[in-house]
Amino acid sequence: MSQPSQQDEIVAEQANLKGQQAAGIEPVIEAKGLSQGQIVRKRFLGHSGAIVGLVVFAIIFLMAFTSVGYAGIPGWWKYTHEAVSPLANDGAPTASLWPLAWGEHPFGQDRIGRDLFAMTMRGAQQSITIMVVIGLIAGLIGVAVGALAGYFRGWTEAILMRLTDIIIIIPALLLAAVMAQFAGRRDEGSWFASFASTNGVLALGIFLGLISWVGLARLMRGEFLTLREREFVDAARISGASNARIIFKHILPNAVGVLIVNVTLTMSAAILTETALSYLGVGVKSPDTSLGLLISQNQEAFTTRPWLFWFPGLFIVLICLSINFIGDGLRDAFDPRQKKFNPKKARDTGSPLAPGQTPVAAQEGSTGDRAAGGGAASGDKGA
Repeated sequence: MSQPSQQDEIVAEQANLKGQQAAGIEPVIEAKGLSQGQIVRKRFLGHSGAIVGLVVFAIIFLMAFTSVGYAGIPGWWKYTHEAVSPLANDGAPTASLWPLAWGEHPFGQDRIGRDLFAMTMRGAQQSITIMVVIGLIAGLIGVAVGALAGYFRGWTEAILMRLTDIIIIIPALLLAAVMAQFAGRRDEGSWFASFASTNGVLALGIFLGLISWVGLARLMRGEFLTLREREFVDAARISGASNARIIFKHILPNAVGVLIVNVTLTMSAAILTETALSYLGVGVKSPDTSLGLLISQNQEAFTTRPWLFWFPGLFIVLICLSINFIGDGLRDAFDPRQKKFNPKKARDTGSPLAPGQTPVAAQEGSTGDRAAGGGAASGDKGA
């Protein structure tokens, strides 16, 4: 029996495409001549949720790092997170939607007269810094450990996975509390105490990043275990590609969807972890501040001065949601296996067939019959 002709393969592919369209699945068709970067950018810009998340995060980032200044660079807001001024409007927010007004203290003031807008922007700076540091460190370590364990297997996998299991069972809050105690011993003169006392946020981000990679490592190991058995990896080995080239050029691009989703979730969880640590008193310490520390300090004023609690909480929610939306858009942009599902089109095409219209399944069956028949005929002719 001979192979189906090229025309039969084209007919079968068209029938498969019609079946996907009837089910509401729209394959992502890219324009010819575009580079990989252009294709990724086109997909990302077509994701409405990712664009909204990117715009919201960009606004928060610019407000946080330009309003109260950063690293000695002054900002455009006249108050700092430590400045104390007389209470205006009994500390209530001076901003209003109608009539539209910003006022002297748009987010209000705390009991001693500190501007809540300045403190919230400073807290957003700290939370974003911790989030980025944790995402970078956890991403790099998790990808390295998972890739090595999943690709090489054997004793490499055994050692790395047992190390991962040990780190998983140690509570992060307990380790953070121990780190905070060591960082507080400034009289001992150790390099860690000196670094933590002057770079508390960076030290907290590095520490949390060193214990937040275990989930990503397990997921990347599973992806590499699956992808290393694929045909394109075997073809790369036969062609003489090195292990490093196979890992970074062939396997890792196909696992980028899992990588991006997990890293963005880790970054979102980092803000919540920092909030919990600051709430328990082992995170960012006064006179500096963070969003979690603001919530911890103002929890008793929730009923009398709720704005002291709501504004830091609102920024935590906005940052976490925007990062998750951005990660979702990046996953769809980088993953070559993604297909768009259109429920409206699926409902529309699910209506009864018009008179004389052939079902998709029947089309596929008839195509297969024609292919088989053509092969049998050619076989008889050859005989």
